[in-house]
Amino acid sequence: MPPDTITSSTPRDAESWATLRRFLPYLWPQGNPQLRVRIAIALLLVLLAKGVMLALPFAYKGAVDAMSTPANEAVMVALALVLAYGLGRFSATVFDNLRNIVFERVGQEATRNLAVDVFQRLHRLSLRFHLSRRTGEVTKIIERGTKSIDSMLYFLLFNIAPTAIELIAVAVIFYLNFGLGLVAATALAVVCYIVVTQRITEWRTDLRREMNDLDGTALSRAVDSLLNYETVKYFGAEHREGERYSRAAHAYSEAAIKSDTSLGLLNITQALITNALMAGAMAYTVWGWSRGDLTVGDLVFVNTYLLQLFRPLDLLGVVYRTIRQGLVDMAQMFQLMDTGVEVEDAPGAPALVVDRPSVTFDKVVFGYDADRTILQGLSFEVPAGSTLAIVGPSGAGKSTIARLLFRFYDPQGGRILIDGQDIARVRQDSLRAHIGIVPQDTVLFNDTVGYNIAYGQEGATPDQIEQAARDAAILPFIERLPAGFDTEVGERGLKLSGGEKQRVAIARTLLKNPPIVVLDEATSALDSRTEQDILQTLQRVSQGRTTLAIAHRLSTIASADRIIVLDHGRVSETGSHEELLRHDGLYAEMWQRQAAERRPGPGLEAEV
Repeated sequence: MPPDTITSSTPRDAESWATLRRFLPYLWPQGNPQLRVRIAIALLLVLLAKGVMLALPFAYKGAVDAMSTPANEAVMVALALVLAYGLGRFSATVFDNLRNIVFERVGQEATRNLAVDVFQRLHRLSLRFHLSRRTGEVTKIIERGTKSIDSMLYFLLFNIAPTAIELIAVAVIFYLNFGLGLVAATALAVVCYIVVTQRITEWRTDLRREMNDLDGTALSRAVDSLLNYETVKYFGAEHREGERYSRAAHAYSEAAIKSDTSLGLLNITQALITNALMAGAMAYTVWGWSRGDLTVGDLVFVNTYLLQLFRPLDLLGVVYRTIRQGLVDMAQMFQLMDTGVEVEDAPGAPALVVDRPSVTFDKVVFGYDADRTILQGLSFEVPAGSTLAIVGPSGAGKSTIARLLFRFYDPQGGRILIDGQDIARVRQDSLRAHIGIVPQDTVLFNDTVGYNIAYGQEGATPDQIEQAARDAAILPFIERLPAGFDTEVGERGLKLSGGEKQRVAIARTLLKNPPIVVLDEATSALDSRTEQDILQTLQRVSQGRTTLAIAHRLSTIASADRIIVLDHGRVSETGSHEELLRHDGLYAEMWQRQAAERRPGPGLEAEV
């Protein structure tokens, strides 16, 4: 996602309103009447609490005026009004907390729904997106965006709207009791307060946006460094990584200092406006009392209303900042959600139906970048039940074939067919359900061995998991572990060796039991003895299945039904192992080179 470069107020306002419009469906969820009832009850409780609080100053004023009258009856009146005042404050507190209790489920459901929507959207995005983004940066954007929705809901419903109601009510009450002068002074102070808060907060929003970007950069560098822990150790680069992270953290801390300093300036300015209004209103009341126009109770009356008004006004600054910052955080998250899906199902696409799992590449043209074509009109066919091996030098496009077959990308030209059906015209979930893969670089979930094997088939039984582990020649290793299948494999499976991880990948593919299997350097991380065991297993399970074996080590695919040799994205040779050796072309050259590498040198022979 490109950095946020919005600088003018108009685009920023447009961005804010657009974000708010997308946010509102989570506030008023469709198809969930129970949550809507909760919102209505919460709003009713807000009105009740606000009505009680607006009535309290009248009781307070009456009590003070009654106390200034030396009469026995006045004592009882003052006592009754004081008790009513205390009961009213308690009632307002009860209404506020009942409102929070009723609304809690709404906020949590909105947060959950938004988080699920973002998570599902990320899984729909193309492999190109995930290869080009930093994981730490993406997770930080999601974390900030989902956390902001709960506070946004709370402040929009329970602070801004009630504060507006209270401002109107106080203006009417002041006008009826003290005339237009006090109303005008209060309105002027409120307008000044809002304008100052808005201007300074806009400035702080830019600082916040910069701080968020730097925070995401620091986090992504930390995550990237920790994920490459072994590489850092290999090159003794701990100090280098520390300095790199320190620079990112320092830039973030400088931005955070600016943000906090601006907050202090905002608080001082707000306090100046509110206290000036308080002092002026109180002085006006004392002046009216000196003339005999107002009572002592009026002084308390004005003081109480202003104190009640200042409390939400003081919070208004926090609310405005929170909402503006929340809009920035949510806008970044919605931009993430708006990232175009590169590979989508065609409207009304049917499911893939496989009777005979043949695979055909028909003049396929593909390149990751427009100016760099990897596959140049590639054509080949894998008959159902046969094994096709794909070999060639690095960069020839071997692994790209597997990615295209899974439809992680769509080719720029040509077609890919399974059982005569164009995979671009069927549903992706049904396509991938019919294909299994053992990748060269196996990454496991940070969970147990059993969980990672069972990932191949939802709802797999323990017996099925054990059988898959046995077929993949990993069961003896698992049985030697103290926790067995419950052994944790660590982040990305780093607690297991390369061969053990690859055997787990083989086991979960065997558990999936697909009609088409892709072996992408499936035995590259195994020792020779284990490799032979796995090859025998793979040859057994490949019977009756269509298999594409992508290999660098030619000895592992010598028994394939047919071998194609790729060179610069084209098929340069095709045939069986023996035919290609007789052809004495690129395949024979690669075979001879690898055979020479396997033979010990003269020095080793001498040592033996």
